[in-house]
Order: sequence, then structure tokens, then C-alpha cells
Amino acid sequence: MTGFFSDNFCPSGVKVQQLPGDPGAAAIAGVDQLLVVLPERVPAALWRKVPQGAKLKSLLSRKRPGRVPAVSSRLANKRQTAVHIGQLASGKPCFERLTFARKLVAASAGEKAKSLGILVLGFADDERAELAGNLIAAALAAAFEMPRFGDEKPSGGLKSLRVMGLPERVDFSRTIAESHGNDLARWLTALPPNKLDAGTYAEVLKTLAADNGWQFKKYGPRELKKMGAGAFLAVAQGNADDSACIIRLRYRPGNAKAAPGLTLVGKGIIFDTGGNNLKPFNSMLDMHIDMGGSAAAVGTLLTLSELGSDLPVDCWLAITENRIGASAYKSQDVITAANGKTIQTIHTDAEGRMALADTLVFASADKPGVIIDYATLTGACMNATTTRYSGVFTNRPALHPLLKKAGVESGERVWPFPIGGEFLEELKAETADILQCSPGGGGDHILAASFLNEFVDPDIAWVHVDLSAAKRKGGLAHIPSDITGFGIRFTTQLVLDKAITDAESLARLASDS
Repeated sequence: MTGFFSDNFCPSGVKVQQLPGDPGAAAIAGVDQLLVVLPERVPAALWRKVPQGAKLKSLLSRKRPGRVPAVSSRLANKRQTAVHIGQLASGKPCFERLTFARKLVAASAGEKAKSLGILVLGFADDERAELAGNLIAAALAAAFEMPRFGDEKPSGGLKSLRVMGLPERVDFSRTIAESHGNDLARWLTALPPNKLDAGTYAEVLKTLAADNGWQFKKYGPRELKKMGAGAFLAVAQGNADDSACIIRLRYRPGNAKAAPGLTLVGKGIIFDTGGNNLKPFNSMLDMHIDMGGSAAAVGTLLTLSELGSDLPVDCWLAITENRIGASAYKSQDVITAANGKTIQTIHTDAEGRMALADTLVFASADKPGVIIDYATLTGACMNATTTRYSGVFTNRPALHPLLKKAGVESGERVWPFPIGGEFLEELKAETADILQCSPGGGGDHILAASFLNEFVDPDIAWVHVDLSAAKRKGGLAHIPSDITGFGIRFTTQLVLDKAITDAESLARLASDS
């Protein structure tokens, strides 16, 4: 299949191989570079398992504390395998392990390595497997080619990862699938706005649906008008054409008519000028990444699909630009959303909550077990959490500890904030049911989530992720690019490990709250 997506998206294609048991000299000599992870205190006997351990032990004695890698050298084999040793204390949280892995993998980037070995020694078996998985995640993220449109050709670097020394084979399929979902999210988010306009985005999603066996449905402006999507269309009406759309993807393993156990919703503002309340230069420069929430939703869907999850999943994406012009919506317009609520608009740069409002109404109609939405929604959340964390909000307050724990365990850390009736006091409108936002602007991340909650069926558990960590200079955790693709690991932790879609667990949590 040809087209923009097929011709431009280049998965890394790195093969992950496993060589259980103590690796011999031949296995070590078969890789271009070798990453070795050791505990902070290395027992003397352990050095016998490290290739050319006496030499590396001597070099390590001169290391600077805290440096990653602690030592880099070369082995005396025909290939002159480069070896990078990192030391890590046992029991570190996932985020710190992933950050360590990113730094250790970065040491191998100085030369083009086709094969990279991973050897973890001196930890309990479970922790060795976790550390190996962290290094796989970091190596796959580093190997992925982000979009480029110049003469420079892809580097064609890493081809194989070889995990050595574990006592037995480990299932790393989830790590690999999460990597693929993250690659897709980062690639989409990084695309320039003239390369990923609304029409192209719809074609990309249609191709993805065909490739992965998903159902695809596109709702254009005419159909959305009939559906009463006044909030979304208010944002879209300033566009130069009618390419804006809401797209629904459906993953249905086994039963095509099954109700969704999980619905993912994403903000897909492919470029945000701020509308009539025009952004200044620095604030508008990177507004092609304002569709990062939709990319996170699609990346999560891809990961669950690759894993063959038995959970039926819907994915709703609100795709439009927010432009300035004679037909663009204005402050003090009164808009009617799809659930009949009227909205008094205040600031045209609060367009994300408008586009998501109708999308959440449509997502609620199918009565999913849980709705999770993703959006680069507010600067206020970034001010509150920095770009190291993302904010989470929910209509089930008893989920807060579980959300935090899923963030800690996935390495994509989140911080919960409250929503609810008391905050709606600040969104009381004179000419409509609700204000779009508060003219005062304080606590806008909380007010935005409280606004969105008014468009979610209260019988459905809902989690809103304000993606403060969608972009961080120098990368975050295991991701080396500024655009992080945040959200995929967090969501799979919620869905696969925390059983957030289990009806009985949610009912129990709801009764506890």
C-alpha cells in the first residue's frame, strides 16, 4: 500500500533476540557494542562473568561517581566490541531505571552499530529481566527515525538487540508493542503541519485501520452538523476548507458487535494559532504538536492491537485546525454542544476543550466501561507539574491512588488533581449553561477538566490526561527525543495490570468514593 503514511513512516525493524545462560566469548564477539549493567557494589566473584572483567574492574576504580556510563572501553576481540558499563542501585523506581537506560544506550550512538548486546549481572532474576526490558525499550526508542524531509538519508543503524545472560527466555512482547505505539505517536506528533493536515491525517488513520483490521468511520462537517456537534464545529469553522473531522476507530477481537470495554479519545488540533485570541510567536511556534493527544490515543490502540488484547476498544479523534479569519469563532459566542448544553465562549485559544466536548458525548453514547482522553490541553497543568509529569483528572476520585501507582510503575508519571461542582462555580455563565473557561484563568487545568466532565455520561468512569509531558527538552525516561509520545506505557499499565476496565472493580471503587 502506497501513500503518505506507507511511504514516510519507517519502523525501526530491530529484531530482539535472546541468548539465555552465561554468554561465551563467541556470543560477545558477535555484537558491535555491549551494554553491561552491574550493581553499585560489585562482588569480586561477579567480575569473572564480565567479559575481560579484570581490565574493566581496573578502569571502573577510576570512574567519576554517578556517571552513565561509568566506563567505556573495547574488548580485545576481532570486532573490537565497544563495551559500556553502567552501575545502578537495586530497587530503583521504573522512571529512574528508564532514564539510566536512555543514558547508557546513548553511549552507543557515537558509532554506527548494527548489533547491540545487553548483559545484566548481579541482580535478582526478576530485576535482571526488568532492567533488560528497560534497555530494550530505550534502544528501540533511540533506533527509531523521527521525521526528516531533507537530503539526509536514514542512518540505517541498529538491526538487532541481543539479550544475553538471563537464566531463561523472557516475554518482551509488551515492551516491543509499547515501543511501536510510542514510535507511531512520536512520528505523528513531530510531523510539520503542512505534511499532516486534516485530510492527510484521515488518510493515515484509514491506512492504519486497514493494516490492523480496525473499523474506520469518518464524520465530516455536514454529518457532524446533523449530529449537533456545535462545539467542535465552532473551532473548525475558521478553517480554509471542510477537511476537519471526527474519526472513530474500532478494534474488535472476536466479536465485531461487542460494546467497547475501553474508549480512547484524543485531541487532534493539527495546528493552533489561538484563533482570534492569537498566540504570540513563541507560543505558536510548536503548535503542530497540539495533536499529541490524538497520537497518544492511536499509539495506545496500536499497542493493544499488536498484543492481541481481548478487550474491545474504540478510539475517537477530534481533528481540526484552530485558525484566525472572518469566519472563526469569537469570544462571547454562544455554542450548543451535542448533548444540548450551551457554552458561552471566552477565549478562542481554549479550543481543545470545545473539540473534545462533542467527542466525549459521542464516545459516551456506546456506554464503554472506561473512557480515557488525552490532550495537550492547558499551560496551567505544565506550570503545576513541569514537563516531567502529566496531570490526571477523573470522575471517580477513588482512582487517584491507582492512577499515581500506574504512573510510577510504567515510568510515565502522573499527578492527580480534583474536579467537580465547587470548581463549576467559576464557570457559571450569564448567557449560557456553562462558560468555556474562566476569564481569570487561575487553575485552568482543573477548570478545563471540570468543563469536560460535563460532557461525559456520569455512569461511565472517565480519566482525562493533560499531557504536560508531551514534550521535554532532551527527552524523558527512556525516550531520547524532545517529543515523548507520553501515554502509551501509562495506559497499558492501567488496562493490563490495574484492570481499570473491570466493571466489578470500578463499581467497588465508585462505592468507596
